[in-house]
Amino acid sequence: MANTQDTEKKISQLQLLEQNMQSFLLQKQTVQAQQIELENALDELGKTQGSIYKIIGPLMIAAKKEQVKEDLESKKEVLVLKLKNLDKQEAQIREKAQKIQAEILSQMQKEEGGKK
Repeated sequence: MANTQDTEKKISQLQLLEQNMQSFLLQKQTVQAQQIELENALDELGKTQGSIYKIIGPLMIAAKKEQVKEDLESKKEVLVLKLKNLDKQEAQIREKAQKIQAEILSQMQKEEGGKK
């Protein structure tokens, strides 16, 4: 009976880890989309010869090309770090989920063996 409760508890943990994994995947997709957006902006900035404008809240103001480029590259670096951090956390959750899943399967096999 205690084994069944332990197994149910581990299944609940596994389900929670799966939910966390889905959350991390959504965050990762958001960061990747932002990264692509920044890369496209940097590409366009490199092609631009005329005036550069920067949007700040509801305003669009003139800006220096070099400063805008520095800002975009800085934001890109932050996104790269976020993405690495999310990858690391995702790997840790995946590893923990696999461990719990193996424990559940082992416990279920023991229970099946004891019933025979």
